[in-house]
Amino acid sequence: MEPLERFKNSTTNSNIWIYVLSLAKENPLPKNKAESLIFEKFGFLPSKFTCQRVLGRLEKSGYLERKKFQGEKSYVATKMGKKELEKMKNFCQSLLQKL
Repeated sequence: MEPLERFKNSTTNSNIWIYVLSLAKENPLPKNKAESLIFEKFGFLPSKFTCQRVLGRLEKSGYLERKKFQGEKSYVATKMGKKELEKMKNFCQSLLQKL
């Protein structure tokens, strides 16, 4: 695998936490539409299994809260989740400046 492909994979499919929190910070993120919404906004399609696992872990850790939205199980970012998203964004910006 080429370095760029490895980098893309490790910052997209292998690590969707930042994308989930980003989508859930403004609007409820429907559980069954997470992967398609990631594809629409960020241009890659993570597996359903990975999405469900990340949603569950983020909820269990207190970064997401489950809510009903238009009759569907959905998630919204908690205050803690929004803070964590900002930390991730700051880390990415810092890394880019160093490169």
